[in-house]
Amino acid sequence: MGAALLGNDKGWDVFVSDVGEINSVYKAMLDAEGIVWEENNHTLSEILKADLVIKSPGIPNTVKVVKAVKEAGIKIIDEVEFAFRYTNKPIIAVTGSNGKTTTANLLSYILKQAGLEIGLGGNIGTSLSSLVRKNNYESYVVELSSFQLEGIETFKPHIVIFTNLSKDHLDRYEYDYDRYIKAKFRVALNQTEDDFFLYDADDKDIARWLSKVEIKAQKIPFSAKNILEQGASIDEENLRINWKENHFAMPVTEVKVQGKHNLKNAMAASTAAKLLQIRKKTIRESLQGFQGVEHRLEPVARIDKVQYINDSKATNVNAAYYALDSVKTPIVWIVGGEDKGNDYNDLMALVNQKVKAVIALGINNAKIRKAFRKYVKHFCEVQSMYEAVNKAHEWAIAGDTVLLSPACASFDLFKNYEDRGNQFKQEVKRIESKKQ
Repeated sequence: MGAALLGNDKGWDVFVSDVGEINSVYKAMLDAEGIVWEENNHTLSEILKADLVIKSPGIPNTVKVVKAVKEAGIKIIDEVEFAFRYTNKPIIAVTGSNGKTTTANLLSYILKQAGLEIGLGGNIGTSLSSLVRKNNYESYVVELSSFQLEGIETFKPHIVIFTNLSKDHLDRYEYDYDRYIKAKFRVALNQTEDDFFLYDADDKDIARWLSKVEIKAQKIPFSAKNILEQGASIDEENLRINWKENHFAMPVTEVKVQGKHNLKNAMAASTAAKLLQIRKKTIRESLQGFQGVEHRLEPVARIDKVQYINDSKATNVNAAYYALDSVKTPIVWIVGGEDKGNDYNDLMALVNQKVKAVIALGINNAKIRKAFRKYVKHFCEVQSMYEAVNKAHEWAIAGDTVLLSPACASFDLFKNYEDRGNQFKQEVKRIESKKQ
């Protein structure tokens, strides 16, 4: 939608084609702009008239219509590439397997606290095209998935934040982890020596790829394990940033969002803020005040001394690992959904140590059943959030935590991870209201 409206503004003759149904609100917007559209079908004869095709990033290159466009020699790009061609404002791109949304939100929060007009978007919600179309921002903070980076050509962020790497979306990349990593590293494809590439120095896969790909940008590491002379790290319980003439320090205990993974997000966002000349006082106050993001380790309620936590945004194994690791009490774990090639072996130690019950929420729970059934006291399979939350309430006792951290995509039973998280919160609140 963002690309269609921006293209229309810039004088393109736009045609929108969706093999599914188009939201009625979007149809009204397209009609108001005089943009031709179709739904429930792709009319190939019309699509092949195009000079340029902007593909929704969720559509893989293997589908029939995309193959036909390529065979016809028509250029296919992504929406972020299209938007980039119509702005000269600085872009801070945030990518990685986990932590993207928290880092992008935190950086945007810091910059807004500094009084800047910041456009926050990309994979986080609002398209870059929609932000560029408004044309009233000083810079953009853009969360980018590997899917979005597949279709870039000239896109050049001034600052890249590369949070980490873990196996995700392998179904998209023929279960080849290196193909997924290669797509992620395209974020730095066009950066120059005047740009910056911030990365997790503790991540072995990032280190492996940095040794074999050329990154022209200035590389700035951050680490929770080692003290760095240049970069961001933790020194004697202080979060410290040292980069040339830029220096910053504050006690780790004052950072509002806790957990090792969130400290790394804070390091990355703070370093980017320093590169953008944001005052130390603003950064410090922002880290003290930032509340985190919805659906990411979000406390929902405490019922009968049981804590309920919504981590619906954990759509891969690594994100679920962070969640399980962060909880210090016995866990009733709601897990499952649309599998993306998950390997659950990395979670076994935490499950053995912390999880007393597993509730598999999904249409096909075979892999979860095989992985965890023998290792927990209680196990069941459900196909609705109502069943999942009620079973969790039944099994949890005082001092436990009920954790929704699915490690899977949401599309088997829900519209998206937000819908899944909202349904969880709704069911928890319903139980809470009965107790009052």
